[in-house]
Amino acid sequence: MITLILGKKGSGKTKKLLDLCNEAVAQSKGNVVFIEKDTTLTYNLSHKVRLVAADEYAVRGFEAFYGYIAGMCAGNYDITDIFVDSTLKIGGGVDELLGFVEKLKKLSDMANTNVVLSVSADPAEIPAEIAELAKEI
Repeated sequence: MITLILGKKGSGKTKKLLDLCNEAVAQSKGNVVFIEKDTTLTYNLSHKVRLVAADEYAVRGFEAFYGYIAGMCAGNYDITDIFVDSTLKIGGGVDELLGFVEKLKKLSDMANTNVVLSVSADPAEIPAEIAELAKEI
């Protein structure tokens, strides 16, 4: 399952994402991963969450980002939840988001992993095909 958390910068997306992640780790019988651009959120998450910084692995662009997430799922079959902060800063622009989300949805279904993405955008800016996945902050 894919969920998009939408809102403009400063609207509380990261706080909501952190809360959802900490709830998931309390209920998960597997591993929970939190991906961010850098390491600014180290102290805001449970120690049970696997925190990874995309910048440390030179992940840039949606193709590389998809490969990064797919590699995690391939290498660790018991990831139950993946949370991503600053999706557009890591992957690219809103116009490329549709293809990324479509590929990620297939991966999520295959790996039985929930994926939650925070996206700094207004609901009117995202493609209509993925609007049903969005929750506005």
